[in-house]
Amino acid sequence: MLDLQRLRALHAVSVHGTVGAAAAALGYTPSAVSQQIAKLERETRTVLLEREGRGVRLTDEALQLAATAQELLAIVERAETGIEERRGVPSGRVTVAAFASAARGLLPAALAGLAELHPALDVRMTEVDPHLSVDLVAKGAVDLAVAHDWDIAPLPAPAGVEQAAIGTDLCDLLVPAGHPLAERESVRREELGGERWVSQPPGRVCHDWLLRTMRAAGFEPEIAHQADENPTLVALVAAGLGVAVIPRLGRGSLPQGVVAVGLDPVPRRRLYALWRAGSSRRPAVRAVVAALRERGRACLVSE
Repeated sequence: MLDLQRLRALHAVSVHGTVGAAAAALGYTPSAVSQQIAKLERETRTVLLEREGRGVRLTDEALQLAATAQELLAIVERAETGIEERRGVPSGRVTVAAFASAARGLLPAALAGLAELHPALDVRMTEVDPHLSVDLVAKGAVDLAVAHDWDIAPLPAPAGVEQAAIGTDLCDLLVPAGHPLAERESVRREELGGERWVSQPPGRVCHDWLLRTMRAAGFEPEIAHQADENPTLVALVAAGLGVAVIPRLGRGSLPQGVVAVGLDPVPRRRLYALWRAGSSRRPAVRAVVAALRERGRACLVSE
């Protein structure tokens, strides 16, 4: 008899790619995940993970078993959903994946409100890139995701995943206080040729938006500095090292030496909650989505 928790651990490694990332998603230590998979290997008499550099690779047998595990976990989820639905009370665990600024500016207040309203509900959040989080929902690795897209790059939702709008986040151009544009109320994108930029690295939605938008305005942006976190980008602007387009959500108050200037047209990104269609009946999932939308009405633009 295969142990469901061990299958869950293998499935998490297949989805997240490493033992460490799987452990973080499951709320375990990497050692605990490794032990679960080692026991599964003994039970199946099969090698499931092979060393590959500093990481691991799933064998063909492991990939087949992980696919079966996903089917079993979906069956368990349907059973748990039915029980929770009959109770009619939000309860149990809900895992949420959220991108960085939503994790900072949206989730804390929403989670605190849920804890007060629904003491039987255990919501656990992990910070994940928005493009990755949607796939995690589809594969059953998390219950719900908070993701975003930009006005020029819609976010596709795969089959079997439902979504609800949370709100729209507006963005500003941040410039050093002594910058020639610092006294302006707004700036058109075509006026930004020749600026030095600070931006998130390639592959991030914000980086792709900057390239596509400025190219459409007629020039190639010179990206001088790159950093993952918005507070780091703001610090680089404060040091006079470039300008940046930064969303308002989770940005916090700006330090001295940084001025927010409006862009015309205003860059917008839309926030969504996404979950599997099969979990729509769960009172817990509905409660989390409602809390996120309520918080969105408080700190985002409703459209």
